[in-house]
Amino acid sequence: MVRATQRYRDVVISGVAHVDAPHVITSASIEAQLEPTLQRLGVRPGLLEGLAGIVERRFWEVGKQPSSAASHAAEVLLAGSDVRRDDIGVLINTSVSRDFIEPSVASIVHGNLGLPYECGNFDVGNACLGFINGMNIAAAMIERGEIDHGLVVNAEGSRYAVEQTIARLLGEGADEVMFREQFATLTIGSGAVAMLLSRADLVAGGHRFLGGLSRAATEHALLCTGQVDEMRTDTKGLLLAGLELAARTWKEAASTFEWPEDTVDMYALHQISRVHTKAVCDTLGVDEKKMPLIFPRFGNIGPASVPMVVSKCAQDGRLNVGDRLILMGVGSGVNTAAAEVIW
Repeated sequence: MVRATQRYRDVVISGVAHVDAPHVITSASIEAQLEPTLQRLGVRPGLLEGLAGIVERRFWEVGKQPSSAASHAAEVLLAGSDVRRDDIGVLINTSVSRDFIEPSVASIVHGNLGLPYECGNFDVGNACLGFINGMNIAAAMIERGEIDHGLVVNAEGSRYAVEQTIARLLGEGADEVMFREQFATLTIGSGAVAMLLSRADLVAGGHRFLGGLSRAATEHALLCTGQVDEMRTDTKGLLLAGLELAARTWKEAASTFEWPEDTVDMYALHQISRVHTKAVCDTLGVDEKKMPLIFPRFGNIGPASVPMVVSKCAQDGRLNVGDRLILMGVGSGVNTAAAEVIW
């Protein structure tokens, strides 16, 4: 029998930290590079900022590997934690970006952090839902008594894909179809985040992770396909399929877990663009004012975006004890997930 939900009684988020990539790349600078193609295709200027709402995104320095960025975020987290490295039972990397096909990014981060040989480590890949999936895996292991603490990391790098897409769109073969398919690649950004989940009675001041549910509509799996240097997206088709699945999932979750809109203090949404965010709010009937936005300055950071919203809000003092926080995401596949945190 398929379990309908993932719910946890004894799991808390005991720490979260993020690292912003250092190099700011404006949408205006990208469009300036693409000016010959935009003029030839009759594309109006300001599309990235005006339509997508993305003013800028960030790149790592040339050569920065995902394992290095993920390790950096984890070190920031552990520096402020009372949990000893020797007590961490699993490290889960959820990055779409990779150093190599093999070994896993998790194994490199594990070594960088000097985690014990008893600590398991592996990668989890599920497009933009990977981090929420990683949280659920670590939480389930804690709930079953297999481990006391689980570390989930993510680091995304967009420099190579964006630069290769710009070069491709400047080629003579670039036409309107190619521009539409590859436009979404120009919105992606870079960043890194780490989260520590723990058994509730082992830490002080943790934030309860209650879990939620995830659902799939994999008949739409090929609406967005990505390689290291290229992403092709049926933007309209993916939006519509994602919204349909999100609406069904949200209705079920809100009813099952008693999440009426007036009881939720904050939504941490996987963020793609202005159009996507407004469509999600309108479709689900949630208040956009409860949804802190990071996409205008950071773009679409893939699976890092949901935990990064949480980390930035915690850092800025926007989360209060007892706040009900809903984590939500729709990812290529098409998959969706929603989970609850009591801060």
